[in-house]
Amino acid sequence: MTLTYLDLAPEQRSCLDGLPFEGNHLVSGPPGSGKSLLAAQRAVMLALTGTPVVLLTRSNLLRQSLAAVVHALGPADRGVRVETVHAWLAEWYGGKLVRGADGWYDWSVLYERAADTGPLPGLTLVVDEGQDLPPDFYRLCRLLGAHTTVYADECQRLTEANSTLDEIAGRLGRCSRHEIDGNHRNTRQIASFATHFHTGVGLPALPDREGPPPRVHRLPQRGAADLVIHLAQRNPKHSIGVIVNSTHTQFSLLGSLQRRTPRLTPQLYTSRATQGRYRNLDLGRPGVVLVHRASAKGLGFDKVIIPDTHTDAAVDPTSAALRMTYYVLATRARHELHLAYEGDTEPPLLAQVGSGELLRG
Repeated sequence: MTLTYLDLAPEQRSCLDGLPFEGNHLVSGPPGSGKSLLAAQRAVMLALTGTPVVLLTRSNLLRQSLAAVVHALGPADRGVRVETVHAWLAEWYGGKLVRGADGWYDWSVLYERAADTGPLPGLTLVVDEGQDLPPDFYRLCRLLGAHTTVYADECQRLTEANSTLDEIAGRLGRCSRHEIDGNHRNTRQIASFATHFHTGVGLPALPDREGPPPRVHRLPQRGAADLVIHLAQRNPKHSIGVIVNSTHTQFSLLGSLQRRTPRLTPQLYTSRATQGRYRNLDLGRPGVVLVHRASAKGLGFDKVIIPDTHTDAAVDPTSAALRMTYYVLATRARHELHLAYEGDTEPPLLAQVGSGELLRG
């Protein structure tokens, strides 16, 4: 098995080749810097040493996306498993585990099992979007003696149970830290718009690639389907991510699209589904994908539509959580970003962005 590099920029290739095979490593970088691609590349590269590797993420939809990348790099059955953290923990524990109110298992139970079993020889983990996992997970990795490589950006946290970069490195113990810069996903216009919601220290450098400015649309009630249909019919070869704030909105939009334009064949993902059409998607084909905000992390689409920004109208526009959410959502778009709201008043978070960076109408 030989490693095939997929569209890596020189700085990405340098970051990948510069990491030692052994030990713990934390790689941080802004949206579009290629962390997910590097995580898949890192997992395949480590597997070439003959050691089985587990590539982990919290989101099942991101797991599907990473599995496709791993398969493109080399057959998935040659040493790389792609799993959600929850599934991997349950398999390792080997018994019944119950999730708590925070969505995670009882860490004290897992620590007891780790103390009983001791370190696992040769355990090699690669974690993508590592900021979305709690510090307790990284302590468990240390107890198990895992060689762990984590890709993370603490400015993209979308969950309550999350970790800062310092917490990740601290819980892993001896851990080298690396930074990767650059934005290879967004246009300059989209990245510039996203900086309005950046919560970290220092703004990421803007990319050089040009594109149309993001646009906000005022919609009539239940008018989101019109916008989705318009963009989908004009761009049949593009992927269009429709990212919404509730499962109800997902299925309402799906019903409207299916009734009005059956040929669009939109896909919908919900974490509530355990199998079937709403659980397993084909993210490689063009068309419309309806995704909840909680599942958007790590994904990229040619065009992104956020049709229900009015649901955030009552939220304090200075809220770090809200700003971080929009930072993540905006940076999912490769070429075009469309935001929309219903009602007479533009949501305060968007109203503060000038017309030079956000077109109206």
